[in-house]
Amino acid sequence: DLGSVETNAHLLRYDSVHGHFPGSVQVLGDAIDVGCGLIKVTSERDPAQLPWKALDIDIALECTGIFTARDKASAHLSAGAKRVLVSAPSEGADFTVVYGVNHQSLSKEHRVVSNASCTTNCLAPVAQVLHNTVGIEKGFMTTIHSYTGDQPVLDTMHRDLYRARAAA
Repeated sequence: DLGSVETNAHLLRYDSVHGHFPGSVQVLGDAIDVGCGLIKVTSERDPAQLPWKALDIDIALECTGIFTARDKASAHLSAGAKRVLVSAPSEGADFTVVYGVNHQSLSKEHRVVSNASCTTNCLAPVAQVLHNTVGIEKGFMTTIHSYTGDQPVLDTMHRDLYRARAAA
């Protein structure tokens, strides 16, 4: 995370969605301790420069929304991670997995994996059951999303004029 270790610890202690963290949250240098070992906090914009090799990271979770395409997400591999899971649709990913629908096809050869979109993960399992049970010839769906970190609570400047409006 690009924020300081202290800020990350504070946000973990007092989460607006999940409430107060039930345990102790301590800052120890560049790490956070929640009672089960140190969690190193880095502040690096370039995923190729992250210390994945030194930390012996098996899976890097790419959740920034910036490095979603395979060529960008693979920077985590260059940094030493063995695999990358992208939390969004990923152009060129080795595999796109939707648990409960196609997770059985995930293999060790898949190094950059997309977890599809939140909409896909909500719709696909239900659609699969309906299709397998009664059949689906055509479909249409609408989704309503909760607020995102990119939506301001007051009107403000934004390159996407729709997102310049207040979230509420």
